[in-house]
Amino acid sequence: MPADRLCLIALAADYDRVHYALSMASCAAAVGRPVTLFFTMGALRALERDAGGAPGWTRLAPAPNGQSAAERDGAHEAAGIATFEELLAACVELEVAIMVCEMGLKAEGLTRDALRADVPLAEGGLVTLYAEAKDGGQIVVV
Repeated sequence: MPADRLCLIALAADYDRVHYALSMASCAAAVGRPVTLFFTMGALRALERDAGGAPGWTRLAPAPNGQSAAERDGAHEAAGIATFEELLAACVELEVAIMVCEMGLKAEGLTRDALRADVPLAEGGLVTLYAEAKDGGQIVVV
């Protein structure tokens, strides 16, 4: 019997939340659970193409301690915690389905072309997400 699909919704333009969604997705996939990571609204900014040499996630909201996303990521690396790019690469390697919300793209004024080309992204909506979670799947908003 296949494992129940875990569907994680990354909603906020907040580094810590998106980083944790990537952590959850990669860990679940590593233990054999199928995962869909659904980016919508502000969290879509994490997948924006590099602008001036910095990926979109570096412009996410700072951590509660005031560290910028880039500073927080550097602190994670120094502490031996996987970085944003490492987690994103792990999700790709572990075949996490990464979906971008059509409604979220419109709400944020983004197009698919504004997003990273090095990450396989599928466009979909809530109906698509709910179909992914059918038959015992779990949906979690991060």
